[in-house]
Amino acid sequence: MNKVRLTAALVVALAAAGTAVASAKLMPNIVNEPTRFGGSCCVYTGAPALAVTLSMVEAGGGPNNFNTVTLLKTLTGPLFNPEVAKLTKEYGNAQVAQFLKTFDFVVNDSLRIVTMKKIALPSQPNPDPKDGKALAASLWQAGQTGEGFNVEVMLDRAVSHPIHVTVMKDIDAKYGLAADAQYHAILTTAMKDLAGAYHLNASNM
Repeated sequence: MNKVRLTAALVVALAAAGTAVASAKLMPNIVNEPTRFGGSCCVYTGAPALAVTLSMVEAGGGPNNFNTVTLLKTLTGPLFNPEVAKLTKEYGNAQVAQFLKTFDFVVNDSLRIVTMKKIALPSQPNPDPKDGKALAASLWQAGQTGEGFNVEVMLDRAVSHPIHVTVMKDIDAKYGLAADAQYHAILTTAMKDLAGAYHLNASNM
């Protein structure tokens, strides 16, 4: 029952965050369509930013050895321990541990689908996978809708909207809807924390 309440709370919170942009001017290839965890907005319908996606994967150890903790250490640098402490205080040890496990699964599942569909990744990542601040800025930009950050748009831009939807269904099958909602919620918080730490906004990308 607690897990059901948690799922409902996360879905409501994410939906509320998304509805504010429903009447705003949206960026190209962003459409005002309902999403599972983003409320009434938004869906990205354009081509994926695969060079950024490759940079993220390589920052986490590469396609064959991806690890979310490695990625977070790259993105946060000296802020890694404070950020983990903040997320743990906000969500709890078990939820953060599940988030890390889910994130690992998301990347591996996305790469499996990309390989299956014979989608060629770029030869070079962009930005430099070793530059955590630049990568954080690129991921933050990938989530922009025209009126703020939306984690579902960031994930759409990472792999395309159809693959993002397929991966969400795979998360549900493996870990359940609660873990899926939790993954989106914690990732949103982590991205907003990075944006605050690095003073990122849509205009300085």
